[in-house]
Amino acid sequence: MATIQSCCIKDCKIRPTMTCLGCSKLLYCGPHHKEHRDHLHVKLLKVADNCNQLLEEIKALINDPQKHPLMKNIDEWETQSIAKIRRVAQKNREELLPYVKNCIPQVEMKLASLITEVRQNPDDCGFMDTDIENWTKELERIKATLNSPPDFNIRLDSTEFLSKICLKVEVHFQTFGQRHREKIKTKQSNDLTDIPHIPSNATWIQNGVTVAGGNRQGSAINQLDHPFGLFVDDDETVVIADYWNLRITQWKDGNTTNGQVVAGGNGRGYRLNQLLYPTDVLIDKEMDNLIICYKGRVVKWSRYRGTTQGKILIDNILCYGLAMDNQRYLYVSDEENHAVRRYQAGDKNGTLVAGGNDRGVELNQLNSPRYLFVDRQQNVYVSDCNNHRVMKWPKGSKEGIVVAGGQGQGDALTQLNSPQGLFVDNLGTLYVSDSENHRVMRWTQAAKKGTVIVGGNGAGEEANQFNYPWGLSFDRHGNLYVADKENHRVQRFSIE
Repeated sequence: MATIQSCCIKDCKIRPTMTCLGCSKLLYCGPHHKEHRDHLHVKLLKVADNCNQLLEEIKALINDPQKHPLMKNIDEWETQSIAKIRRVAQKNREELLPYVKNCIPQVEMKLASLITEVRQNPDDCGFMDTDIENWTKELERIKATLNSPPDFNIRLDSTEFLSKICLKVEVHFQTFGQRHREKIKTKQSNDLTDIPHIPSNATWIQNGVTVAGGNRQGSAINQLDHPFGLFVDDDETVVIADYWNLRITQWKDGNTTNGQVVAGGNGRGYRLNQLLYPTDVLIDKEMDNLIICYKGRVVKWSRYRGTTQGKILIDNILCYGLAMDNQRYLYVSDEENHAVRRYQAGDKNGTLVAGGNDRGVELNQLNSPRYLFVDRQQNVYVSDCNNHRVMKWPKGSKEGIVVAGGQGQGDALTQLNSPQGLFVDNLGTLYVSDSENHRVMRWTQAAKKGTVIVGGNGAGEEANQFNYPWGLSFDRHGNLYVADKENHRVQRFSIE
């Protein structure tokens, strides 16, 4: 405060007055000066209290980040959305109920009529096979009418029903490497949402296009030597287990001239920079690692440039095929023990999910399990090679279900001959490499026989032929990729 000769700002006419340099040079007399200073002191204490209060809130958030205010916004959106869904669902139930009440008696009358017809002469053998077939079809129609009456149906509205919620995070304080890893984690996941929707009647161009290898057997960068398993990334990059070359190679879409060695390729052995006859490979998209199985081990290998060796995940296992579910559990087929096991991070022993009851043909057995596929419900599909069938093991089941083949070794449409790579789409349709029949087959759910979608023209090296098709996969557009083992190439068949 500086003493000057002027009137107080409070109009009290008292002189001399003092100016407050921190308050735009306002003038105060002695009593009002003290009052002003006391007022400033109260404001200062309030700021200090607010600082302490915010510090306590920060400490509470450190202990429990779920209490962050943005979390409350998400919780409110969830609550409001659920309430809206429940209101609409209840309204539709009330509207549907009268129709259901009217439909049930009509269905009951049709069923009663059918029962009367079926029971009229049960002992005189006066009915024929065609009668039984017609009665069975009529029963199926009655059941379908009960479950889905033709006069009304449930339709999902294509218009937006709920307000959307999304989270956009911009990172400003991380290093470039951290930002790169964060970008990968945000963009990619193992949630299986990129499984293509392939129509049940889809067809593929019968002449394949070579997207890797195709320059005869060899170890040059433009060659493959017995490709086994393969994986197609989101950008249609193909990663291949190059078996006899003891390496994993990567081939970018649109550049079929040369591949790139991304793991192994350092000779035969068990050093961490070597691979001993790799049979399958997948990409753990969340961690941006390759997961590779070869004779005796499962290893992970970072995809970052400059990585020179892998890290052992599972040791002392005669593994062949790999799969990963949307919770990042790893599934591995064990040829020696005729079993499939599931592993979580850090687990060395795994949990048995298929087989494990010695070699055999029973539903609780496998015989040389090869490649795997796991769907959203964690059902495990296994190419049961030496039993010439594909098995589906529902989650938690002690027995599998034959979903393809199982009619002995052969080339009929009801048979398989040493099945290898497989894939299951969103409709539950199975695609399998029927290796010794040199074809790829499609088996819809509950089908007794499959259909040939590509190949099936004898062993050969023409564009419409295979010479032992092995691993297979699809890209997000529904194009089919097949490792043509003895032709030392990977073929892509475009969906029509």
